[in-house]
Amino acid sequence: MTVRILAAGDHFVLNRLFVDALRELGAPADPANPGLPAPGLREPGLPELDVTGLDIAELTLPWPVEPFGPVAEVREASGSEDELIEALRGAEICLTQMAPLTERVLAACPDLRLFCVSRGGPVNANLEAATAHGVAVTFAPGRNATATAEHTLGMILAAVRRIPSTHGELMSGVWRGDYYTYDSVGPELDGGTVGLVGYGAIGGKVARMLAGFGARVLVFDPYAADDGYAERVSSLDELLSRSTVVSLHARATAETSGMIGAAQLAAMPAGSVLVNCARGSLVDYEAVCDALESGHLFGAAFDVFPEEPLPKDSRLLTAPNVVMTPHLAGASKETAQKAARIVAADVGRHLRGEPLAHCANPEVFRLR
Repeated sequence: MTVRILAAGDHFVLNRLFVDALRELGAPADPANPGLPAPGLREPGLPELDVTGLDIAELTLPWPVEPFGPVAEVREASGSEDELIEALRGAEICLTQMAPLTERVLAACPDLRLFCVSRGGPVNANLEAATAHGVAVTFAPGRNATATAEHTLGMILAAVRRIPSTHGELMSGVWRGDYYTYDSVGPELDGGTVGLVGYGAIGGKVARMLAGFGARVLVFDPYAADDGYAERVSSLDELLSRSTVVSLHARATAETSGMIGAAQLAAMPAGSVLVNCARGSLVDYEAVCDALESGHLFGAAFDVFPEEPLPKDSRLLTAPNVVMTPHLAGASKETAQKAARIVAADVGRHLRGEPLAHCANPEVFRLR
């Protein structure tokens, strides 16, 4: 039986990664390496799939060459409803990172049964409409945890050591020997205290990396489990007041929106550093600029912003000792490869009639 699949990749999670991951579902299992995601592996104990019956079509979306944005009722999507509807004709399964799964797309694609989003959350999918149309939506949790944790550590070091600014000045012919004065230098991680707000897959990896530097790690997360790498604190205020470096790893929710504002920055010790590689909505950036300009904060490092791309009149562009990257903390080749394999594994489960591992709308199975 032929199963039509659409691989709607982009310039990061490439179509060839989706196709390779689907082909791996038919590869012999490797008993010495029983886990997924990993190249050339199936889940142990499950039969090989006959992948010769897969009819795979491809659509390439423009992200990140063109920024993502809202498409109809979904956000952070790439491409148009019209091109996706055309590409999905007759398809039962779609693997994508950014394609917009909207009410209009669902209504026009009655054969669709599985929509796989290779991101940490399916923000480009209308879950309510998908459920109503009998379409299961899966996603790829943890795909970028290692990349984001490594980037976070790099941002911390860049800020406390002024690496980007001094590099830029040196390239311009300016030798900032005055930064060696006691009041101009930053803190060490060894023996210092780093506070992590949010302790999921990324926060846990950051804590383990920091342990190698000899840092004490505090964590504020009501849902976090103890793992021996961090000390849990009962309140955000306690974490802020005790931490020389604060790194944010919380999800963007109504509860966490603006969680770091002027009052919270004032609670941090003078000369401390704030890092955000999570979501721009967590921080009041105007308050951060005030704290940097007053000298209360030694530095800050941001990969995410409330408006992306960053506006040309943003105060962050002129505030002292700010390290910024354009929302690419999770960008690594391994992230794209893991993302494709995680969603392809759920395609395999779907084709075998097995429960999905990462379904965002499990109620769809009660309504079918």
